[in-house]
Formats: sequence, C-alpha cells, structure tokens
Amino acid sequence: MPRPILTLLVMSLTFIGGTQAMAADYRNWIVCWTGSVQGPYPTGNATAQPELQFVFPNPQQGATDQSFRMIVRPDIWGKEARFRLSNVFGTKPVTFSHARLGLQTSGAALLPDSNRLVSFNGRTTVTVPPGGSVLSDTVVLTFVKDPADPMLVGRKLAISFHVAGASGPMTWHAKGLQTSYLAPPGAPHSDEETEAAFPYSTTSWFFLDAVMMTGAPGTKAIIAFGDSITDGTASTINGDDRWPDVFARRLHAAYGNRFSVVNQGIGGNRVVGPAAYTATDAIPGGPSAISRLDRDIVGLPGVGAVVWLEGINDFGSAEATVEALMQGYRDGVAHLRKNIPGVKIYVATLTTALGSTPTHGRAEVDAKRKALNAWFKSEKIFDGVADFDAVTIDPATGALLPAFKPGSSIGGPGDGLHPNRAGYATMGGAVPLEWFKK
Repeated sequence: MPRPILTLLVMSLTFIGGTQAMAADYRNWIVCWTGSVQGPYPTGNATAQPELQFVFPNPQQGATDQSFRMIVRPDIWGKEARFRLSNVFGTKPVTFSHARLGLQTSGAALLPDSNRLVSFNGRTTVTVPPGGSVLSDTVVLTFVKDPADPMLVGRKLAISFHVAGASGPMTWHAKGLQTSYLAPPGAPHSDEETEAAFPYSTTSWFFLDAVMMTGAPGTKAIIAFGDSITDGTASTINGDDRWPDVFARRLHAAYGNRFSVVNQGIGGNRVVGPAAYTATDAIPGGPSAISRLDRDIVGLPGVGAVVWLEGINDFGSAEATVEALMQGYRDGVAHLRKNIPGVKIYVATLTTALGSTPTHGRAEVDAKRKALNAWFKSEKIFDGVADFDAVTIDPATGALLPAFKPGSSIGGPGDGLHPNRAGYATMGGAVPLEWFKK
C-alpha cells in the first residue's frame, strides 16, 4: 500500500468568517463536544435509527425548509459558547437560519427562556458552500451562573437551526447514539421551546460537528480518535457509555474540569484508506483518519492530548498490511506534533475480533492485530500506551471475554467485534489517569 499523503487537499475546509474571529479572540476557548462528520446521509452506520423516509423522502434533495434540534452533551461548561455547522460533504450551498442554543429538559423540550438566538458574523442567516463549514458567533449562556456547578454535569444542549430551501446531500454523523429531533417541512421552528414542532426523532447528528465553550486558563481538550469502538457501537442509546465517556467521568472525578474529553470516532473508519473520499464517492466508514486530522483535531481549540484507537477495519475490511498501518501512524503523529506544539499522543492497543465477523474475525487479521499492538508498545513516537487488549481479551479463546459480547442498545448476542457497555466501562477504566496529572 502506498505511503499515506498528508496533503489533506481533499478534506481541506472553507471556513466562513469564524476562523478569523477565533484567531482574534483571546478568551480560552475549549472544544467540549464533537461529532465527526463522515459523509452524506444516509452513508454510514447508524444504530437504532428510526425510519426517516417520512421526514427525508429523498436523500439527494436532503432537507427542504426544515428545522433541526440536535441534542449534545458538553463535557465541560462555560459561560459562553460557539458551535460549528458543516457542509463538508454537501454538493450544493446550504442556507442556515434561525439558529438557537438552549438547555434541554426532556425530549425536544427546552428550559423556558434558555433558547438564545445565534448569529454568524452578526447575521442570523448564513449560506455555506459545498465543502465548507461555518463557526457561530459567541452566545452567552445565561443559565450558566457557575461553570463548576455540579447540577450542570450531564445536562444537554439543544442546538436548533433551520435549513432554508433544499439542502442537497446532508453532511452528518451517523452513529450519534443520542436522540435528536427533526421537524417536517414548513416554517422555522428553532425558536420554539416546546416539543410540538419536532415530532420526528433520529439517533444521528446532522450538519453540527463541534461545540466550544470558554474555559479556565490551562484547561485542555483530549480527543478520543478512532473507529466504531470509540464511536460506541453496541453501547447504550442516550446512556453516554462509550469508553471515552467512562474515561471522562474518571478524569473529572480526579481533576475536576481541567480537561474536556471529546469523541471523534467514526463507525467503520480506517487509518489509511480510502485514498480519496468525496460526497459522490463515499463509503460508510468515512474519510481516512489521516485525511481528517486537520478538521477533527488540529482545527479545534484547546487540544492538549489525543488517545488514538484504530486499525482493525484496515486489516478486516481492506486487508492492509501491518507496515501500512505503522507508516500511517508515523505520518499522523508527525502531522499532529508539527501542528499542535506540545501535544501528547497516546495510542491504545486494538481489541480482539477473533471469531467475530467474516471479515474481521479471521486468524490472519488477529495476527496483524497482535503485530501492530507489539509495535505500539515498542515504538517511541507515542507518549504512552493504553492496553485495551489486555483488559478485554479472554485468554482461553483469544476472543472477547464472554461478558463483553452481548449488545447493549439493541440486545442480542453481539458481534464479537464491538464490546458492550461492560466492555467499554473496562476500557474507559484502563486509560492511566497519571498521564494527565500536573
């Protein structure tokens, strides 16, 4: 396999206004939630997705004069917030209007008087070209009196916006594992605080890919970067039980809000493939990890560390060589260190897939996995290794421990590739907290 090229031209972004504004803003902005965009709807691997044909009957047409209410859980809170809307995988300009940010109470309902109007470069309507993204202006969160208030822990934001006209193919993150809400075509409903205008639900995030908040000086973001095992396949819908969630709770218990942990996993993602990825040539696993480093890590504010778990799809789906993965990691680490001075980069060993799916469960895939894990432990480019393999494998069979196999959200025996909630809890407990002690 040829050496990965880090030109990143295919995945380069066109930011409208927001990038320059962020550069001139000396407040300590920290990314506090992410949902890596991976392709145009419906390309991807959603979990427990409701039927969406009644709200989006034509994927190529996308949304038509429709309002979205995306529900997200910030890992830390601040008194001010911003968010990013993406048309990276669109094929036509998308016009967003009536954007709002409020505090969810339950379902699509919001805390009264919390739903703040959001602008983009001072305007309430913005058009984002294909391949572009836009960063909102600052929103003052009047309901956040003290960012350290324990009553904010676990609370969720509702980010609402209206798509004017037809969007065309919609940029999304398929495996949200979080219920969000959609309106049928019609007048904008973003300003409404009740749930009546949002009868449809989805377990994916559309257009929204990042939320930032102001944090105390010295606060840093930690990016959990990887594939479906980071994205949370076989975890629980609305349970916040992915391994990065468990790790984040441990980290906050130990160090308070000095760190924000965000999840940049994509189900089916690979380190070094595909070589090219566009809206018209998309696959469920999204663009390669190497090609999305700038958007999903470098371009986010406050990043201090990365925990990278990825490679099993390269071996299982694409039959990549171990050497190709080694080079991919070398290139990725070099790119991150060049562009984020002082960043800490940790790697996690690949968990076993032996005996699972026809592609990933083969003995030859397991042999490659073991070789890559051994290289992780001997290679000096990483700042540390989290041994997820050691805490999830059954020594007697080489497969996942039996207790970690049954699915959590949709039940059943599981696929033997993705750990369940119990497995993710164990993995989240295996990231050494001393890495982040100051």
